[in-house]
Formats: sequence, structure tokens, C-alpha cells
Amino acid sequence: MFLDNRQVAMDSALEAMADSIDYFQDNLERLGPTLRDRLEPHYEARKKSMHELQELARKHLNLLPRDADVERDDYMWLWSRLKSFVGNENQVVIGELLEQERVLMQALSTLFTHPLPDPMEPVIEECWKGCRALIRELYRLQKQRPKR
Repeated sequence: MFLDNRQVAMDSALEAMADSIDYFQDNLERLGPTLRDRLEPHYEARKKSMHELQELARKHLNLLPRDADVERDDYMWLWSRLKSFVGNENQVVIGELLEQERVLMQALSTLFTHPLPDPMEPVIEECWKGCRALIRELYRLQKQRPKR
């Protein structure tokens, strides 16, 4: 069965959310405890929103969950590790997390261009606000000087 444009937009947003959560979890050991403690609440809230949105998408858009792109995840992990050889590891991870947020914001923007069932609107708006809050936090962390 082919997906309509609205379903594709929702699928892209859910995929971007899942990718950002996976990337954060895959790189937890690369972040110091302070960074991890500051970022973890954002990703916990995102997980909750993502699960809620998945249920709403299943119920209102007949959209079934899709498998993650394991090869892409492996590539992103390897590329990030390679960049860490020439830069500060925390800064590399923060930069990658910011890129994940840009992808998610783009997917959410596209999703907002489609008519959506009323129960979905507040959840998507909460995702948008959470994304903006995480971007602000990541920029604050990026501007901090690394401790030597």
C-alpha cells in the first residue's frame, strides 16, 4: 500500500525523532556526566512524545511503525567517531545532535503543512517546542569552553 503525502510527512517526522533518540543513546558514553545530565531530560520527553505520536498515527492515519535504517545508523556512528579524532569529542557530538535537530525541525515543518486530526496537533506542537528547547540547550553547551 502506498502512503499519501500526509502519511509520508508523519513517517518522516517519526523517523527523525527516532533517529535523534537513537543517536543520543548510542553516544551517551562519549558525553561527560554533566552534559549527559543536562540533555537526558530532553530525550526522555522526546521518547514519550514519539510513542504518543506513533499511537495517534496508527489510530488516525493508519500508519504502521517502520523499521529503523540500521546501515544509516552505523554510518552516522562511524562518521562521528572519525570526526572525534580531529576535534573535541563533546563538541563533535553536540554538533551532530544539532544536525539531528535541524532534520527533525524540517520534518515537523513539512508535517505542519498537512491537515492533521485534532488529537495530533498538541502533541506535534509539544514536539516542536521540545526541539526548540533542545536546540537552545545545545547552543549553550556548544559555546562553553571545553575543560582541559
